[in-house]
Amino acid sequence: MQFSESWLRSLCNPPLDSEQLAHILTMAGLEVEAMRPVAPAFDRVVVAHIVSCEKHPDADRLNLCQVDTGEHGVLSIVCGAPNAAAGLVVPCALVGARLPGVEIKKAKVRGIESSGMLCSAKELGIAEEAAGLLVLPQDAPIGSDIRQYLNLDDQLITLKLTPNRADCLSLTGIAREVAALTGAPLTLPEASTVSPTLDAVRAVNIEAPAACPRYCGRLIRGVDGSVATPDWMRRRLERCGIRSISALVDVTNYVMLELGQPLHAFDDAKLQGAIRVRLPMAGEQLQLLNGQTITLPADAVLIADQSAALALGGIMGGELSGVTAATRDIFLESAFFAPDAIAGKARALGFTSDSSFRFERGVDFQLQRQALERASQLVIDICGGQAGPIVEAQSPEHLPVCRPVRLRTARASKVLGVEFSTAQISQLISGLGFEFRQEGDEFLVTPPSHRFDMEIEEDLIEELARLHGYDNIPAHPPRGLVTMMPLPEDRRTAMQLRRLLAGRGYRETVNFSFVDAVWEADFCANPAPITLANPIASQMGVMRSSLIGSLVGVLATNLKRQQSRVRIFELGRCFLRDNTGTPVAGFRQPQRLAALAAGPALAEQWGAPTRPVDFFDLKADVESLYPGRSLRCEKLDHPALHPGRAASIWCGERQVGLLGELHPRWVQKYELGTAPVVCELELDALLEQSLPTCGEVSRFPGVVRDLALIVDQHQPWQGLLDALRGGASTLVKDIQLFDVYQGQGIAEGRKSLAFRVVIQDTQRTLEDLEVEEIVAALVSAAERHCGAELRR
Repeated sequence: MQFSESWLRSLCNPPLDSEQLAHILTMAGLEVEAMRPVAPAFDRVVVAHIVSCEKHPDADRLNLCQVDTGEHGVLSIVCGAPNAAAGLVVPCALVGARLPGVEIKKAKVRGIESSGMLCSAKELGIAEEAAGLLVLPQDAPIGSDIRQYLNLDDQLITLKLTPNRADCLSLTGIAREVAALTGAPLTLPEASTVSPTLDAVRAVNIEAPAACPRYCGRLIRGVDGSVATPDWMRRRLERCGIRSISALVDVTNYVMLELGQPLHAFDDAKLQGAIRVRLPMAGEQLQLLNGQTITLPADAVLIADQSAALALGGIMGGELSGVTAATRDIFLESAFFAPDAIAGKARALGFTSDSSFRFERGVDFQLQRQALERASQLVIDICGGQAGPIVEAQSPEHLPVCRPVRLRTARASKVLGVEFSTAQISQLISGLGFEFRQEGDEFLVTPPSHRFDMEIEEDLIEELARLHGYDNIPAHPPRGLVTMMPLPEDRRTAMQLRRLLAGRGYRETVNFSFVDAVWEADFCANPAPITLANPIASQMGVMRSSLIGSLVGVLATNLKRQQSRVRIFELGRCFLRDNTGTPVAGFRQPQRLAALAAGPALAEQWGAPTRPVDFFDLKADVESLYPGRSLRCEKLDHPALHPGRAASIWCGERQVGLLGELHPRWVQKYELGTAPVVCELELDALLEQSLPTCGEVSRFPGVVRDLALIVDQHQPWQGLLDALRGGASTLVKDIQLFDVYQGQGIAEGRKSLAFRVVIQDTQRTLEDLEVEEIVAALVSAAERHCGAELRR
């Protein structure tokens, strides 16, 4: 919203300079985005009268003018402007004047001395283009300073308004704010009623009341559409960024800027029958004032007569019904359009307008008749004519309602951190022009129709903060007791896990929780993932139920950038359907940690041969995350993993994750080259840790025995290990697998698993007979549970 400071001060003139005014507006939430003077700095330019204008004797395109400059006398000036003529009143730069980019000096032009320069608007810096001299009114005082006469020291202020402050899209609204903030008197434009002198009316029928609940119109006949717009009005419009078009159009734009109510003038000679406010018919088209012909959307608001469409309601008028210089009778429209009916329509059609900008944010729904009266008076004063009575059609049940809002003094003081008395609140609310009724320490406030953004108590509290001044609210530092939260010794933090993995060469990645539905189908065999109602991209339409897909995506990106050795992990949430009454009904959101290793097992070096990373490399990394706890692996079928190289991970009787090589199908589909190894672990189990226990260190030597057991080739070694541990004496300190053999000496379909058993007592040296009994018990347990036999 751009406006001229002088126009604002004509409505409310506080005792503040321009900088102070801009500051107080910004601190009240009406951010001043820019402030610049109407014209750049220059001096010694006066209002002058061209007494005579003759052709230059030695130049076809130059004129020799005798110019009356008042107290500076009559000067002889050579001028090349095409519109230079005797009798014009124009700006004249005297010798010694400094204009933007040039200093005026006496000069000889084709042999004739020129003592100054007649100026265009461009040369004064108040217009980007100019076709000739800036022509001033004939009654302009000759010899007066042009800066004072045109008020060129005026400031152009641009506000960056938030969408809820549509009431400040007018000079009246901004003036109300300045008056409330400073206490300066408010002088609003007179809303005089234009008495009808004609009986002529044009009926109005509202057929879409939800979109347009109020429509006012009036006929004005006998106007002169060719009359020039008064300089004062044209100047105010241009300083608000609106180009002057014609007197009739300029009046509607002026009232829109002054009061905030968009209006439109139709050429009444082009209308037939009653005005209809309706929805478009299928395929109906309209040529707009900008020259664009559009097919009207089905939910647009259309202003039409009995034969054709006239305007796109609340957005732009139609070309065929617009006013021209030949217009003699007009139908002046002032309507209220619901914001929901206008919002986004202009942008969808590829343009915008000042009218749609205001209606989609909201317009005072009681302003239409007042604005119509104001515009009628200006039209008659400038263009002449006689007005008929105002015709108003409305649907009261569709009009907004200003509902009272309760404001509690104690609540306002608590929220803002400032103690307010009821007298202070009463004064601040009164300054805004709000009606209220006080009930003890509470206020029942009824906002006016132009402040339709006041709906809840917090809205009123915000108004108190603005009027009191944000910089007057003390900045108290927060106070509170800082206590160290207990962290049990058997728990660790996620950050500790991150450090452990980083120490083993992994780098953390952070990915979106929403992924491609194809990933869910490939890596989770999930045909019905949790879908997003409004995804940010088509390939991010579902919530992930596994972290594996995200890591594979990161790997593919790295491989495309020639990074062959990749070690990455992610700690995040997965999203699963669940109907067991979790905090988010119907969903479960477990936290997991996933890791991926791809490429060579070791970075390239001279001291070790290059080999690809395998299942057991990542298994070692996983085991390092469970210090002091025994893990076991069981065969697993998983859609993301290689059928023979995947395992579930168990800690005690609890499954805590999975581990395996990526399925060859996905390696080929995602162009990974070689298969990476991945794991996905439940975070809750990882955060648990076993407490260290102390034990007596034996002073006696341990006994080591190697047991080679022959079992069926499909027998998992973990099952055999569990059987041995189940049959082990308390003296057995450790059992480890150290060899697997198939071949000569072993029957087909069988394999040999060799275990190293450490036996030790802390109180004495073991005898051979005791050791043999312990070994025999181990072999017996293996025979019973796994059908094993001792290899001889």
